[in-house]
Amino acid sequence: MSSKLGRRAFLGAGAAATAIAVGGLKSQSAQAQFPWFRNRGQVVNLYSSRHYDTDEQLYDGFRQATGIRVNVVEAEADQLIERIRSEGQNSPADLLMTVDAGRLWRAEQEGLFQAVNSSVLTGAIPDHLRHPDGQWFGLTQRARVLMYHKDRVNPSELSSYEDLVDPKWRGRILTRSSTNIYSQSLVGSLIAAHGSEETETWARGLVANLARDPQGGDTDQIRAVAAGLGDVAISNTYYLARLIKSDNAADRAVAEAIGVFFPNQNDRGTHVNISGAGVLRSAPNAAAAIQFLEYLVSPEAQRIFAESNNEYPVVEGVAIDSVVASFGEFRADPLNAAVFGRNNPEALRITDRAGWK
Repeated sequence: MSSKLGRRAFLGAGAAATAIAVGGLKSQSAQAQFPWFRNRGQVVNLYSSRHYDTDEQLYDGFRQATGIRVNVVEAEADQLIERIRSEGQNSPADLLMTVDAGRLWRAEQEGLFQAVNSSVLTGAIPDHLRHPDGQWFGLTQRARVLMYHKDRVNPSELSSYEDLVDPKWRGRILTRSSTNIYSQSLVGSLIAAHGSEETETWARGLVANLARDPQGGDTDQIRAVAAGLGDVAISNTYYLARLIKSDNAADRAVAEAIGVFFPNQNDRGTHVNISGAGVLRSAPNAAAAIQFLEYLVSPEAQRIFAESNNEYPVVEGVAIDSVVASFGEFRADPLNAAVFGRNNPEALRITDRAGWK
């Protein structure tokens, strides 16, 4: 089994402990804080913002295949990035894994990653789902779609993200805050498609059509649609899949009311974000870290990603979870994830000016 150090040493005691953990290596060596750090070459030390217990299957699968253990520190991506910066060359971390290309871009801008040249990774992962220079690699895909109330919206009324500013949607749209990285990356993709000025006009129109001020996560938007607080929500598909699979009858009832629409099928395609990882510049076990990344694009690992967390695999030919597959096939926007990551600062400025809270 992998050791879940993140939940015990980094997050377990709240904000105060987090502050201590971030600065801890300034007063003691990495070896003293992490005993496993001395066992170089036989471990991969992963800092991850993926808070999914199902990822344990991946860590165990890698250990069984290679004999290399995966030690995990879990926290939010921005906390992990700051921690790595604070630890500097003494950091025990080999890999940073995040759930959005925007945060991979932030880590890249901090100079945290090293370029990786792996024919296994470049052969398995399409160009648009990895950094052009091998700084980071997409491991799963997340489609950001429109979820509508089946009784109040005819899917023929839906077409694109751009159409959400049409006056017919006044008071009917639900989305999470612009401070969320998923929202920022969607706006970043629109900047790539239309430029900043047109995207700001779109953002203002979206705000005018909101059913309420943004609040909560994607699941909250879906629940709000089912409850009649709005008619169309912007959400990642896997949140609905979780409700469909829930043991809670109320969750399944919410899901029953919701339909899935893949926008922009007549032009560039639906916006797709990634969960991905990069090898850190200071990685003490870089070779093992690359080996772990290569394992994560194996058919076995990609199947675990797809089945356990309802994500789309990045590797062609790997089966999609049956519930996710029931949402239908779609054309994905081939925009390189690095582009909407790079557009993140402008996306924040645009949403701020547009009043998207």
